[in-house]
Amino acid sequence: MTIVRTVLGDIEPSQLGVLDYHEHLFQVSPLLPGDELDNEAASGQEAELLFRDGVTAMIEATPTSLGRNVEAVARISASTGLAVVHATGAHHSGHYSDDDPLRGSSVDRLVQLFTSDVERGLRLTDGSPARTPDGDPIRAGILKAGIRYWHIGPFEQRVLEAAASAHLSTGAPIMVHLDYGSASHEVLDILAGFGVDSTRVVLAHVDRNLDAGLHISLAERGAYLGYDGMARHREAPDSAIIDCLVACVDGGAGSRIVLGGDVARASRYLSYGGMPGLSYLPLRFVPRLVTRIGASDCTRILVENGARLLSM
Repeated sequence: MTIVRTVLGDIEPSQLGVLDYHEHLFQVSPLLPGDELDNEAASGQEAELLFRDGVTAMIEATPTSLGRNVEAVARISASTGLAVVHATGAHHSGHYSDDDPLRGSSVDRLVQLFTSDVERGLRLTDGSPARTPDGDPIRAGILKAGIRYWHIGPFEQRVLEAAASAHLSTGAPIMVHLDYGSASHEVLDILAGFGVDSTRVVLAHVDRNLDAGLHISLAERGAYLGYDGMARHREAPDSAIIDCLVACVDGGAGSRIVLGGDVARASRYLSYGGMPGLSYLPLRFVPRLVTRIGASDCTRILVENGARLLSM
């Protein structure tokens, strides 16, 4: 049986609907001082707005030791109707203090942690099992790793190996954060060396490097292309992201693209007093994309691709 593992339990892939593949309802990182997402009421309000504006599912991409609040995510999912797939795994080393015990963990310890999060359930900071409002275990449905800009250090290498091993035993897909879209083929090569088929990998932030030829070559290997740079106009206008995406669709990569916002900062959440908010994706970006590629291709990107990626 093929399922998608959400914080409220396993569902059929067809039940996901429109997916925002990359967001954070809770996140605390030393790289983002003053931008903490740590208020359940505010994060719940933002999730409610996202659901109201047509997104029915999202990936909560906050991994281990970065302020995740999985029981609050489950409560938000239950109250809003937004299906949420929670990540386990780890980010790159820059998101952790030098004395964080996760940074010193062996591959075996990381494999044990990530696998348990998927199969048995996530745990709270005190080590107790995380529970849904109904008392069921909250299990992760995707594995996460991350690299820095053209740099894969010892910690990042261990996390990639551990994510690969956990994937092979659980079937959960892998998301890899790429700083500015760098080292994309290199990450796929590393994971392939550990036995991971690229069709089970989504490369986050590939659109921070707007190179359609590169993206098409990644899609030809089977990898999913995570587009999530919209509303970052200092880096690139939305028009440039849409142009690159359209070129990828024209080049045959339409079945490998997923969209997200990765808003990720309190100063960019409406409910925390910032802007543009999570709803920028469905309200501002998607309508412009529909005019360029049509409703059918947009449905493929927003509904079909995400359901295939998250299937276990």
